[in-house]
Amino acid sequence: MKSQAAFSSRSQVSLDPTDWKIVSTLQENARTTFAELGRSVGLSTPATAERVRKLEDAGVILGYRAEIDPARIGLPITAFIRMSVVGDVFTRITALLQEMPEILECHRGTGADSFTIKVAVSNVAHLEALIDRLTPFGTTTTSIVLSTPVARRALRPILPKPVSARKITRMRS
Repeated sequence: MKSQAAFSSRSQVSLDPTDWKIVSTLQENARTTFAELGRSVGLSTPATAERVRKLEDAGVILGYRAEIDPARIGLPITAFIRMSVVGDVFTRITALLQEMPEILECHRGTGADSFTIKVAVSNVAHLEALIDRLTPFGTTTTSIVLSTPVARRALRPILPKPVSARKITRMRS
């Protein structure tokens, strides 16, 4: 999978309503056939396949994957580790994070935390051992996930909210 940073220098791609319907459907079920997609958007199968290929070529669709339940494969605990590092350890810590199979995601951001890391582990002792591997590089703060009220969500177009007539009237006065 290509990182988001790999596409940060590319220009934004404008999606029409048909493209949005295609990417929305594929986000929900990547195994949807071109024939099914075509029927849902009113295009022929070849035209739909061409649209999908163009979305892939433009870097809008980055890949297709199966969603796995970590608990079913022995990793029932999900946690987020915020990590603050100082000094010249970026290369070493990112190399370590990339080799650790428990690391599901790692985001570098702004603010006091250098990294926000999502992990899946088998138990609290496993989590402790993972944290112990990270602490030589900086300070960690860990939060265990109790539940997920909003799970992985499909991207949808963000439309401007209509301004109500009452607000317009109030703005004019």
